[in-house]
Formats: sequence, C-alpha cells, structure tokens
Amino acid sequence: MNYEEFYAVLQPQEKSVKERLSQLQKLFKAVDRETESGDVKSLVRDLGVMAETSEQLVALLKEINDTVSGFDARAYFESGEFAEQMLAICEEKNVDVRGEFPVYEMFPYRVKLDTENQDIYLDRKKVQCMRPQSFVDTVKAGQEKLNKASFNALTFVSELSDAYDLAVMKLNKHPESDIYLTSLYKFLAPMSRFRKDYDQQSFAFDLARLYASGIEETKNGRKFQFGPSRNQNKAIRILDKDGQEQYLATIRFYK
Repeated sequence: MNYEEFYAVLQPQEKSVKERLSQLQKLFKAVDRETESGDVKSLVRDLGVMAETSEQLVALLKEINDTVSGFDARAYFESGEFAEQMLAICEEKNVDVRGEFPVYEMFPYRVKLDTENQDIYLDRKKVQCMRPQSFVDTVKAGQEKLNKASFNALTFVSELSDAYDLAVMKLNKHPESDIYLTSLYKFLAPMSRFRKDYDQQSFAFDLARLYASGIEETKNGRKFQFGPSRNQNKAIRILDKDGQEQYLATIRFYK
C-alpha cells in the first residue's frame, strides 16, 4: 500500500465535488436573484438543476467514502509500509533520521509510531497524519523554524557553567573535571515539571547550537571543552552546522 496512490485516487474525486459545490453556489445566487425579482420561470428551472446537481454531489461523496473505507490504516502502519515510505521521503528531502521502527530521531525531534492506534507522536505531541510526505514536511518546517529561532550562545554556556559548578560540588568532583552532559542536564532541569518543558532533546539542540556558534568561553572568561566517551549511552547525538552527526559526552570548564 502506498499513500500517494490512495491520494491520487482521491484527488479527481475531490475535484469533482469541488466543481459541483461551485455549481451549487452559482445556482443559489441565481435562485436568490430570481426570488427577489419575481422571475418564477427561471426560479423553477434553476431549482430543478440544483436538485440534479445535489444528487450528483451525494453520489460523489459516497464514492469518496467508499474509497476512504477501503484504505486499511491499521495494516498500513502495522506492516511497516508507512515507516518505509517515511524514511524514503526523509532521504529524498535530506531530513536526518536515526533509529528503528517504531521509534526514530529526526534531530532534535523524537518520533514514535503508535501502530495500534495509527497515531504519530512528535516528541509528546500527537500528530494526526497518515501521509508520510506531509509528516516529513511538518518535521522539516519545524526544524527550519527552530534553526531560525534566536539563541544566545553566551548566555547558554554561562548557565551551563553554573550547572557544572553545582555538579562538581554535588558529585564530589575535582574542579575542571570532565562531567557527563547527561548529568548536567539534571542540574539544569532538576524537577520533572521542568523536564517536561525542557526535555533532553531540547538540551541536545541547544548544545548543537552552542557547538556551531564558535563561542569558546563564558561571560566571565572560563573556557570549556567537550569530550567523548567509550560509553555510547552517555553520549548525546547532535548535528553540526554542516548537518554531520557528532557525539558529545562530557564537558569541562577551566581557566
């Protein structure tokens, strides 16, 4: 099953409905004028044409309903065909995607396919969409909007520095030690209600913008350095300014 094939069948049917609705609108205006002017002969004729057009419209709507009823949404999702077509369109539109069915990352979004209910979750938001092309367009537009949003890298890295100092103290680390970014995230958003508004994917996106900013030190002149880790579970995946993936695991601030 391919949604584009289904869409191709619906388009001419919907066009025919649009044409009948346009005809009915014109006929209604004519009937309104004829009623006002007292042109009863034309009024009777046009009412008859309206009735015939309405019957055609009802038949067309039934045809569309039959087409839609024949679309097996559950099978489309459960078979993996939706996911397969979604990934193909991501490649076509140059949308970076990682993961395996049913959970994917389209940086900085997390995408989950709910096959049981035929729903898609973009982060925590449920998206009603069964057309892969339309969904990928939504993701791409969201990514472009995020990338255009204002971001003060200097303010962010200074806040990250404050969280780092708190982590050094709470975790009994030596000053200028490497600390996992995932640990710092918990100090930036210590309560669950904060993490709901600022999840780890949002944190990763801010890290990516900081990484691409060229900023090398905080407001008070402290330098910082990202580091890798052999423990891949501790690394945060980002995309750099060239769209290449990078894995950041730790950070340290030093003078």
